[in-house]
Amino acid sequence: MQKLAFIVKIWNRSNLYGAPQGCLKIYFLMLALALAGYGIWVMASFKIAFLFPGQGSQAVGMGVALAASHQPAKHVFDEVNDALGENLFAIMQDGPDDLIRMTRNAQPALFATSLAAVRVLEAELGKPLYAQNAVCAGHSLGEYAALAAAGSLSIADAARLLRQRGDAMQAAVPVGEGAMAAILGGDESQITAIVAASQGAGLVEIANDNAPGQIVISGAAAAVDKAIEEAKAAGLRRAIKLPVSAPFHCGLMTPAADVMRDALAAAAIKDAHMPVFCNVSAAPETVADRLRDNLVEQVTARVRWRESLLAMQQAGGQLYIELGTGKVLSGLVKRTLDDVVAVNLDGPDDLDSVLAEL
Repeated sequence: MQKLAFIVKIWNRSNLYGAPQGCLKIYFLMLALALAGYGIWVMASFKIAFLFPGQGSQAVGMGVALAASHQPAKHVFDEVNDALGENLFAIMQDGPDDLIRMTRNAQPALFATSLAAVRVLEAELGKPLYAQNAVCAGHSLGEYAALAAAGSLSIADAARLLRQRGDAMQAAVPVGEGAMAAILGGDESQITAIVAASQGAGLVEIANDNAPGQIVISGAAAAVDKAIEEAKAAGLRRAIKLPVSAPFHCGLMTPAADVMRDALAAAAIKDAHMPVFCNVSAAPETVADRLRDNLVEQVTARVRWRESLLAMQQAGGQLYIELGTGKVLSGLVKRTLDDVVAVNLDGPDDLDSVLAEL
């Protein structure tokens, strides 16, 4: 009760100071929580957010050019190979495409390309990313890369965890029984209504809130088909099934979440050196136990990416640097936020443009 009274006192003081409803109010609340001993990270002013992509960005040839041109990148791929006890980089380099698209390969491969980009950028800057007065966030499996970049999780441990995660997610639902679909042109309230109207056919939920007008649903195949029909009947622009092997980020993934709860409980996760905006909360976190819990919860929970981007901008984010394969997250930044800069570091040709912004 004393802590609660203290938090209320600080919050009321923010009203006396005329704090607006935006950043300053959030700052006062975080300050109160931190001073009350809840371990909340009180962020200094920052402008940089490092972003890490999730599944869907994988492609044959990913990371190859960076490994050929920069030794720190090659070291990352070697470390991931050693952690997994196999030559994952050979699959990344030569394919075939169906092998790199397998969830058990795609997840550690995307992580490896992200951390390769991190190490190359750190070598150029001469200091860790978390010394940049920055924050970070990763989309779905990209949150593991965010934790590694923040010094919370080792490359080897993250690679092994993502192999377990990929296997567990694939095993949770028999092939063909689940599905995912992207619904374009509707807002969250519209998609929520569509999902509710489709529950009679089975479980279906919002899986990713990616950007304004871009929401992904996940669940039982029949329920996803019903939601697609409902979306088209509502006049939404487009509703299309996605070529995925399992219904990620919904309640059907509960068996996978149970596997990851045990795996993460045994993992060496440390407090992060920079705030990680987590998928499940769209809020910054640095405390190891909370980061671990969020990784478990995100297996079945919605990826609140649009909200995360808005929260980062409200907290001061002006420059968004995507590290890893593709430009998916850079595109989502541009769709969601105004008056910001978004760049990506995928291969060696991208390095100069990223350094110019830093």
